[in-house]
Amino acid sequence: MEFFYIFLSFALGGILKGATGAGAPIVAIPIIALFYDVPTAVTIFVIPNLLSNMWQAWSYRKDQLPPALTYRFAATGLMGAIVGTFMLAYLPTDLLTVMIAVAVTLYIAFRLARPEWVLEYATAVRIVVPVGTVAGVLQGSLGISAPVSLTFLNAMKPEREQFIATVSFFFVSMALVQLPFLVGLGLMTTERFWISCIALIPMIGCMPIGAFIARYVPRSVFDKLILALLALIAVKLYAEVAFGG
Repeated sequence: MEFFYIFLSFALGGILKGATGAGAPIVAIPIIALFYDVPTAVTIFVIPNLLSNMWQAWSYRKDQLPPALTYRFAATGLMGAIVGTFMLAYLPTDLLTVMIAVAVTLYIAFRLARPEWVLEYATAVRIVVPVGTVAGVLQGSLGISAPVSLTFLNAMKPEREQFIATVSFFFVSMALVQLPFLVGLGLMTTERFWISCIALIPMIGCMPIGAFIARYVPRSVFDKLILALLALIAVKLYAEVAFGG
């Protein structure tokens, strides 16, 4: 039954990634954290995250936003991810769980706010270093950088291909540096490594389902279903800490 929840979480993450090009961790990691813990969730997500984003980054490599933004975003995210991985290893489990719940709550709030303003490219380049660093810390410690990374990129209103190319390169950069640190800190055990590899199957397998949904189901309906699911997960995570499960 435990592996069923892992399979389900990665399947749902794959559907979301197939539909939008990103966002798999925001669904998969909180679900896994409900039944295991945050370090397990973040660790077993690394391999699927790395390989799926490598494929997307290569497929859309010609559509990246200019290097002044893309490479700075990835480089600072990489450095932040190192800091975040140490936080994952040493912070108390309950604190990490609350941080996951807060990150999900912030993501829901950002999605519901739907700001009309557009972040100008020149401004984005000026703030990309602190934004990338914070997003990297969140990715390393919680596996979820969406409240910062996806909000930042979406605010520039890029084309879908530009968004996928840039965010995929960002995630690949962080995962490449996070993996050896997870091994070195003892978080990536042999068992977790193989679970992580196997979890790639439902995630990749369900991405075409997400692409199909994106073509035939109104985006507004799909978004509401995802946000409702995330709200339930966030409430459960808060309850886990408040009442001890």
